[in-house]
Amino acid sequence: MRMCAVSREVRPIDELIRFVVSPTGDIVPDLKRKLPGRGMWVTASRQVVAEALRRHQFTKAFKRDLRVSPTLPADIEALLVRSVTEALGIAAKARQIVAGFGKVESALREGTAEVLIHASDGAADGIRKLDMLARQKAGNDGVQPSIPVVTALNSEELDLALTRSNVIHAALLAGPASKSFLSRSQMLVRYRMADADKTAEKPGQDF
Repeated sequence: MRMCAVSREVRPIDELIRFVVSPTGDIVPDLKRKLPGRGMWVTASRQVVAEALRRHQFTKAFKRDLRVSPTLPADIEALLVRSVTEALGIAAKARQIVAGFGKVESALREGTAEVLIHASDGAADGIRKLDMLARQKAGNDGVQPSIPVVTALNSEELDLALTRSNVIHAALLAGPASKSFLSRSQMLVRYRMADADKTAEKPGQDF
């Protein structure tokens, strides 16, 4: 648990971003929480980071003159998107993912899909059909909850992650890569939301 320097609320570290000062005096987001030096913790929300910037919270916390990028909130979002796409790329290399409507549909029917992924700019009809199938499969056994549905990436970002064109639908199969992808996706969605408490943490919720 750490205290957010802006809101003064105590939160789990998974809900915070750590910032450190580089040797050149620049504020650096330490997303992996591994960089050396004293750290400052801020709630993982674009809105809160922007507020920290507006209130000169970094200079106050470290008690020294610093260089803080005016685009810091957007820069962090780009880093989080890259983290999610990297996790997806790792899953692809491990052959733990299928892409394309037909293959995703088959994975859902066979019960091998652990995470359903849609491009945020995908057509509503295809998304609705696959979501309905996922709910139906979950209801058939009466035990397993609906699988998580992730819409945090657009089609261009999915294309980049999977090194193929026109990816709209994908499904993660069983394996360690799915947990890493979900964790990073959750962080990205939390950051984008105005209220950092509204985070999809339960299976079957969209994020």
